[in-house]
Amino acid sequence: MTTIGVIKEIKNNENRVALTPAGARTLTQAGHRVLVQQGAGEGSGFADTDYQAAGAQTVSQKDAWHSDLVLKVKEPLATEYQYLKQQIVFTYFHLAGVSPDLTKRLLDAGTTAVAYATVKDSQGKLPLLAPMSAVAGNMAVTVGNHHLARPNRGKGILLGSVLGHPYGKVAILGDGVVGRHAASTAIGMGTNVVMFSRHPERTAELQSSISAQLRVAPSTPESIAAELRDTDLLIGAVLHPGGRAPHLVTEEMVASMEPGSVIVDVSIDQGGCIETSRPTSHGDPVFSVHSVTHYCVTNMPGAYPRTSTIALTNATLDYALRLADDGITALRGDTDFAEGVNTYRGYITNHPVAESLDMLSKYKAFEEL
Repeated sequence: MTTIGVIKEIKNNENRVALTPAGARTLTQAGHRVLVQQGAGEGSGFADTDYQAAGAQTVSQKDAWHSDLVLKVKEPLATEYQYLKQQIVFTYFHLAGVSPDLTKRLLDAGTTAVAYATVKDSQGKLPLLAPMSAVAGNMAVTVGNHHLARPNRGKGILLGSVLGHPYGKVAILGDGVVGRHAASTAIGMGTNVVMFSRHPERTAELQSSISAQLRVAPSTPESIAAELRDTDLLIGAVLHPGGRAPHLVTEEMVASMEPGSVIVDVSIDQGGCIETSRPTSHGDPVFSVHSVTHYCVTNMPGAYPRTSTIALTNATLDYALRLADDGITALRGDTDFAEGVNTYRGYITNHPVAESLDMLSKYKAFEEL
């Protein structure tokens, strides 16, 4: 029997929880002990009594952390470092995009950090990142449209169709899950969309799966610079799994955009793909550089916690059950799942993380350990 702790998130306006009551029932029926921190599910609409009815116990923060396997949504914050020990912590770490202090504390404590965002499937995709990327992609367009409103210091462009005529232009950096969902949402609203891709061979597939109205452009500095001059909303959707996102948009490019334009940098969890981006929170989500509004909230899906929590549990539950059943053995026997291990036995085990943090001296492959 494994003791599983479900932690109440403390990040600004983070209302998601790592496990639904239905997920807790699955784990308890498998013979495991589930300890849910009191109030952990309230922001997502799940009461303590819902978890209790599913066979879980509701406990204090300290008791929830004192578990063999800890389930979270976001990375531990400084006040939670004291609870790190030689347990398995399964969450969105995004170590390359946050303070290196967290990585150092994980190494010092000997914590096995398993990151949702670097677990792969047999096709090399990221199945545990995908649901939150989809939510963020959908959000990016509606959030951007909100900040384009003149009362919100935007340029006054309403993205969408008015009496059959399209208004506004959305530019999207990246053709992954975030980019595709953003493009589908924007085109569904009736606005003009250009997507930058490093894979021109995907153009036909992108237009087939999203819309024939989608325009695909090469992801080159020249192409991006030319398109941004009349872009109303720029969405950063670039991913370098485990590592920092590259800056594809320079400050000079941002300065060339029209005043009142909006940038939504979904890549901000991994450092952002726009040079002028910096992390913000739901409590204070935007700032302006060169009269361009920047929205760089590091936990965007936390704004829609009910949908996000259900989608997250649907994706992660089978993996959590395997960790509960077999512990570290579940990782040794599955190289794709093992891609999720970011720290183990005092070493960084993900090369892009070590490289991004300039900590290659602390890197060892998981297989070696």
